[in-house]
Amino acid sequence: MHHIKESIQTFMIENLSFLAPEAVVVLISALPILELRLGLPSGAILGIPFLSSYIFSLIGNLLPIAPILLLFRPVSSWLLRFKVYDSFYQWLYNRTINKSNQVEKYGAVGLILFTALPLPTTGAYSACLAAVLFFIPFKLAFLSISAGVIIASVLVSLVAYPLF
Repeated sequence: MHHIKESIQTFMIENLSFLAPEAVVVLISALPILELRLGLPSGAILGIPFLSSYIFSLIGNLLPIAPILLLFRPVSSWLLRFKVYDSFYQWLYNRTINKSNQVEKYGAVGLILFTALPLPTTGAYSACLAAVLFFIPFKLAFLSISAGVIIASVLVSLVAYPLF
């Protein structure tokens, strides 16, 4: 674990040192795949107090939810004219459908569960795509995914933060 911590710290120092540490936490937490699973521990690595790191990682992970829910379908419709995007979309669609049985079966409650488990390929981005693909209304999807992010943040706080 110490080696991973050093690698992350070195990367952040070499590539993100022009940003305030809090901005680094928000940025990392807003990125797909990384989300708050890495954003919150990054705060510890950067020496940010736990509560501040928690708040900034939560904000970062919540930021992309509304734009994805609102823009994914119209942007994808336009981009589907291009073969490269069409291939990517088909892969993404199949991957999301295969990974989101809970969402299909339980709807908004499934979105909470899907987002709350801080595992690879689950999180706000995947949940947003599942919500769009299963036509879950914006308000319900936004609230469900946000609740899942809050639960995930508590789980990451309990498990990952103490390690850093």
